[in-house]
Amino acid sequence: MNDKKKLKKSDINNQQKDSEELKKQLEDYKNKYLRALADYQNLEKRVFEEKNKIINNANANFILKLLPILDNLEKAEVFLKDQGLKIIKDDLIKLLKEEGLEELDLLGKEFDPNFAEAIDVCEGERDNIIIDVLRKGYKFKNKILRVAQVKVSKKINN
Repeated sequence: MNDKKKLKKSDINNQQKDSEELKKQLEDYKNKYLRALADYQNLEKRVFEEKNKIINNANANFILKLLPILDNLEKAEVFLKDQGLKIIKDDLIKLLKEEGLEELDLLGKEFDPNFAEAIDVCEGERDNIIIDVLRKGYKFKNKILRVAQVKVSKKINN
């Protein structure tokens, strides 16, 4: 009878060791699962960001190709007083704005080579003030897409 009690105690001890080992394995698998899940979520986020970056770059390249057409429509509107031309130009501008294009507002502001290229310098009351915009500049999604071409003032000392 004493042997049976010893046997049972040893069985219980073995089962407890097995149970503890299984708990450790379970915890290990749980940690591996959580790491794998976090890695997957990070990968998903990275892929999403890269996809958006590729789309934005493609859109920026396409819009950059459209800007000369917009320039020509604006020039034509000055000479041709055609309502249809104005509607087309306005629709194109509206569409480009909806996609994230913004015109740089530089007239009367201080010249900054990050936003504009000085094509001409004219006499003025103050130095480095943009007095005329020869070609509009644009930014797309807060990045400069095309710098403006401008005339800049130069103060002449008498």
